[in-house]
Amino acid sequence: MSTGAADTSVVDEATLSGLRWDLLAVSDGDDPRAFTDLLADHEAELTAASSAPRWQAWSHAFAARRLLAEHDAEAAGAQVVAARAAAEDCPAGAERALVLAYLAHLEVAGDRFEAALHLAVDASLLTDQVPADEPSRALHQAHLWLSLALTRLDLEELAVAQALRGHRVAAELDDDAARWQLLALCAQQHAELAQTVHRRGDEVRAARLAAVALRCSFTATDLPHEPADAESDLLSVVHGWALTLAGDLEDTLPALRRVRDRVAAEGGPWLRGYADLALARLLCRLAGPPDALGPQAEEAADLLADAATAFAATGDRRRYRQALLELGRTTAALGRAAEALHWLEAYRGETVRMHQRSRELWADLFVRRSRLREAERQTALMRRHALEDPLTGLGNRRSAERRLAELDPTAAPLALAVVDVDRFKLVNDTHSHLHGDAVLRRLADLLRLHCRTGDEVYRWAGDEFLVVLPGAGEAQAVVAMERLRRAVVQCAWAELDVRDEVTVSIGIATSHPETPRTWRQLFDDADLHLFAAKRSGRDRVRTGPRDGDDAAPPPPGPHTSVDALVDELLGARTPRSPGWAFEPDPDAPDPEPAP
Repeated sequence: MSTGAADTSVVDEATLSGLRWDLLAVSDGDDPRAFTDLLADHEAELTAASSAPRWQAWSHAFAARRLLAEHDAEAAGAQVVAARAAAEDCPAGAERALVLAYLAHLEVAGDRFEAALHLAVDASLLTDQVPADEPSRALHQAHLWLSLALTRLDLEELAVAQALRGHRVAAELDDDAARWQLLALCAQQHAELAQTVHRRGDEVRAARLAAVALRCSFTATDLPHEPADAESDLLSVVHGWALTLAGDLEDTLPALRRVRDRVAAEGGPWLRGYADLALARLLCRLAGPPDALGPQAEEAADLLADAATAFAATGDRRRYRQALLELGRTTAALGRAAEALHWLEAYRGETVRMHQRSRELWADLFVRRSRLREAERQTALMRRHALEDPLTGLGNRRSAERRLAELDPTAAPLALAVVDVDRFKLVNDTHSHLHGDAVLRRLADLLRLHCRTGDEVYRWAGDEFLVVLPGAGEAQAVVAMERLRRAVVQCAWAELDVRDEVTVSIGIATSHPETPRTWRQLFDDADLHLFAAKRSGRDRVRTGPRDGDDAAPPPPGPHTSVDALVDELLGARTPRSPGWAFEPDPDAPDPEPAP
């Protein structure tokens, strides 16, 4: 029965993952109903799985996308906030990067540019932390959605960089569809950047970027993958646009007209606007100089007006602004001053509304925030390295001393235990230091496993460990450490290729609020009790007198042996057995009779 439950869990996870990819595939499509209908059919499944942080984040994210399609930007923003909060409980990695990149794209669509920028920065930093040898579909999609979001933020250079990184990830995946998708995106992003560079007057760089776009387009078409008609048509439009920017005008016009006619008949509104914009730009270049425009200019103006309408209807504010600007310039060149003024005023108003800061400021903020977040990450990493023992992963002595200094011995009982590996030098000498390191790592694991919840374990030095037991009296501390001692004895050390028996000796000291002691005093006492455990045969736990024992210690006098000194310092009237502090040791000599 348990096996069946596990199988159901696996199937459910696979089903949810497949649903997530399906929803992402139609999330940025031309027809929002494809997304909303699919989500409506499966929303109950996402809601049922929302107890897991990852699926809770996706449930909120897809709800935000649906609300944007319903033009409820305020409610969508609340869902994005909830999605991000849930994503914070997910492990750092490609999955979380994908959620944040998708949320950044949604925030741009909702006209919340600053929030989108912050999400894009966080997603980008997470992708940077994924090892280069761990390509995944989640990482590939994270770069894709980051590129789309950065494009809408007018950060075209960064968008191109993300598309290229996504292409490199896709190249490592055994998935022709993933390769095709990122090659097509790279072609589009390079063509769009080439258009921007061309508008700024850098013809040489524009031609070079267009050449990259063409290479990506040709490579995509050579893949053994059959894309959807809309995806194929979009790539054809991008290809024609790149040919235009590369200077191949006359030969490109017939092919681009054919694609545009097919899109006009079968494509969605956004794709129709995109094809109209590309064809209009080609016609404007063929029309000649402004003082001698040919008939193509009139057609270009009509196409630009249609493109502006399509982009406004589909919420693509960036390309809407581009169409307005080019429409104003084209109608002005045609001598239609009043119409040109109308379009240019609309462009100015849209630009002021959408960009209260310049693109350079957005880019500067992105870079600065990226550097700050990276500096925070490096600082946290350095702090962790300064306070963590690299061999065992436990806190080191510096970390232990910092924690001990924070404890208030007057507030609650406190116990310290010092744990030392018996004859550890023999392990190193008989086997190797690598075997010794393996023993220390295994002992660290045993300490974590067998200490009480809330106890804190540190590697103090060498083969010596420190356990802090907040709120523990002597009896609780002895029980916990005896459990550890037995676990060490029963551990299968042969698995580490260590033939000799491995045991530990443990000294414990306690403090009570009525008679508080500093942690240094506690440590010294625990270390002294550890010394007693070593001297009395090792593989045992030693502590102070039993609670409630009011008998006075023997008077001081000359000591004939170290054992006698230890007994006096411990206040022990009866020697203790290995591993237990409250019963006689059968191997110990009988105590002298009281006078």
